Amino acid sequence: MARVFVTRRIPGPALQRLEASHDMHVWPERLPPSPAELAARARDAEGLLTLLTDRVDGELLDRCPSVRAISNYAVGVDNIDLDAATRRGIPVGNTPDVLTETTADLTFALLLAAARKLPPAISSVHDGDWLTWEPGLHLGSEVHGAVLGIVGLGRIGRAVARRAQGFEMTVIHSGAGDGDALDAVLTQSDFVSLHCPLTPATRHLIDRAALSRMRPTAILINTARGPIVDQVALRAALVDGTIAGAALDVTDPEPLPPDDPLLSAPNLIVAPHIGSATHATRERMTDLAVENLLAGLDGRPMPHQANVLERTPR
Repeated sequence: MARVFVTRRIPGPALQRLEASHDMHVWPERLPPSPAELAARARDAEGLLTLLTDRVDGELLDRCPSVRAISNYAVGVDNIDLDAATRRGIPVGNTPDVLTETTADLTFALLLAAARKLPPAISSVHDGDWLTWEPGLHLGSEVHGAVLGIVGLGRIGRAVARRAQGFEMTVIHSGAGDGDALDAVLTQSDFVSLHCPLTPATRHLIDRAALSRMRPTAILINTARGPIVDQVALRAALVDGTIAGAALDVTDPEPLPPDDPLLSAPNLIVAPHIGSATHATRERMTDLAVENLLAGLDGRPMPHQANVLERTPR
């Protein structure tokens, strides 16, 4: 029986399977453990079940020499130093596929909400500003037949493209062998939706220069990772009308401080990273995360492993 540290309570019954097999300890707070708290709680752990809010790097692993399996409750693993884990022979698991459709749904919900200016329209009802039917009020952008540019045509990007077919949109994309150049996607699209992973190459991929190439009527949607967008440049682009709007489910940092200048930008929607937030999806993510950790602790290959080990895991 191994000692396992889970960095927060996660939905569904699958944690019971982990607790039945190992000595499981769960961080009890709503906020994640600080780096110091994570190191202290994980010091004697053999298995870690982490969230995207937990930074797992070489320094942490040096302080937690017993760790021999890490399972990340997310598709992305940018919060984990894969090289550091791999050098130590530690397998790292993730939860792919299961949140593809749910995140694509949220992407399209944000696209529609931004296009049709739903937040200010809904607010007008509660604020008493709905006086009558007005022909020139709350005018938005046409979605049907528009051009959707997808940056990163992976699982989620393809799922978004399938939804666009129902609106008879023209879909163009970058990030695959048969895709267009990023410049072409930016200049030709009415909506630009980001679905690429966060890597050194994609950090601030959407910067001032990229935003300047978008149409002034275009809307940016980001359900990937916050740092892909230069938020200082985005705020400037929204304020000066370089683009028409933006809808974000991810930001840098998360959460944004209440006084962050981005939040004062016009034509902006910010959601609190809810791309996978359905009962079924979050519970299935727990299933996969537990399956990965049980396999890793048992010395078996993880069903969903994000790194390739050159030697037997310790």
